[in-house]
Amino acid sequence: MNRSYLFAPGHNAKLLDRVFTVGADAAMLDLEDAVPPAQKAAARRMVAAALADPPAADAPAPPAWVRVNAARTDLCAADLDAVAADAHGIRIPKAESPEDVAWVAERAPGKPIICAIESARGLLAAAEIAAAPGVAHLAMGGVDLQQDLATDGSNLATLYARSHLVVCSRAARIGPPIDSVFPRLADDDELRAQAEFARSLGFFGKSAIHPRQLPVLHAVFTPTERELAWAREVVAAFAAADGAALRLPDGEFVDLPVAQRAERLLARA
Repeated sequence: MNRSYLFAPGHNAKLLDRVFTVGADAAMLDLEDAVPPAQKAAARRMVAAALADPPAADAPAPPAWVRVNAARTDLCAADLDAVAADAHGIRIPKAESPEDVAWVAERAPGKPIICAIESARGLLAAAEIAAAPGVAHLAMGGVDLQQDLATDGSNLATLYARSHLVVCSRAARIGPPIDSVFPRLADDDELRAQAEFARSLGFFGKSAIHPRQLPVLHAVFTPTERELAWAREVVAAFAAADGAALRLPDGEFVDLPVAQRAERLLARA
């Protein structure tokens, strides 16, 4: 799983080059909202070229996802014809049904899919979307969802939507959902608060619109040494007890669900 997904507009050569080298866990090459209609074709060609020949760097290039245009449109069909073969995976914007997923999966066989939930219709269909073959993650499309629901972007206003995506993802046995972009670049404190809130609900990873946001996201979604020490203690004690419930020296009760949570934390680390 990735802590960060850094967006780069597909028609911007400088940012397409930079997205691979600034330390993001994953690159998200955008053919949708960040690209003006008149530049869609050029962006498609530029993204295809970047996927085929990513820039050289000291570290391995991050996996490159592509956000295509809306499923079941001519724009999306052209996007997938151009990029599906070389993309690590495909992000479907404004997903609203499992039929959207099936249409994309047919044109991008074998590729993992992120489905962005960005509308009330998508939120209501999230359980079916999460269970569709090929879906690896749901993602919170916070800006569009805020517009559709006529809410502000506060943590309280998005609590139901975020928790719903966590439950749908877990029920479908896919990875945890990915949190939305945070649009205010100069507000690191609020970025951290939003990321910590999302993680506390069961999200893992967050989209970014600028490299300066990456250190905050990586700090939030990297387990701390204290968390890892707790997880190691729990796993070791549970194993020593042959799977029997026990109390740690500090009084914490440990049984199978607690041990499984510790194992999951260590696996993510």
